[in-house]
Amino acid sequence: MAVSIFNRAMGVGLATVGMIGLVWWLMAAATGVEAYDYFMSWAKSWIGYVFAIGLTFVFFFHFCAGLRHFVMDAGAGFELKTNRAWAWGTILGAVALTVLVWLLIFAKGV
Repeated sequence: MAVSIFNRAMGVGLATVGMIGLVWWLMAAATGVEAYDYFMSWAKSWIGYVFAIGLTFVFFFHFCAGLRHFVMDAGAGFELKTNRAWAWGTILGAVALTVLVWLLIFAKGV
């Protein structure tokens, strides 16, 4: 049950916080070099990396939870033991995918 609640909360957070970052990036790109450089100074700071890694985790959590709910909508996985395993799989899958993506990003030298 907690994973379902977090899924909804993270979906709202992904939509609102992610949209703020996306709009800031687009406005900076459309405004000019100085505005874009200012945005990039924030994006490449430790705060920007925390923000980006957090959004990546929230995206993958929401994705994995969506897959879990898709399977449950088909009528499978309602047994307590199976449901609990899938809930943990959602969390661990989101962590693993986030780590994998950011290892690839840092390997490219970003």
